[in-house]
Amino acid sequence: MSTITINVPESLFDKLKEAAEKDQSTPEHFAVLAIAEKLSSLMTVEYLRERASRAKLDRFEELLSKVPDAQPDESDRL
Repeated sequence: MSTITINVPESLFDKLKEAAEKDQSTPEHFAVLAIAEKLSSLMTVEYLRERASRAKLDRFEELLSKVPDAQPDESDRL
């Protein structure tokens, strides 16, 4: 495991401590989870962009043309 040191404004650190306490965690663990969440979201966006770059719009249009032009069943409506 690696160690990092960061400077956090006191007001932000106070909020971090409060949130960690409510989460029954430590500020360090809470911060690690926040970093993991941020990395996950960035990696997801990167993955989706890469997948989108391989998309074949003509194939999509072909598949979409096979979908019937009808209203959804009552149970499928929002």
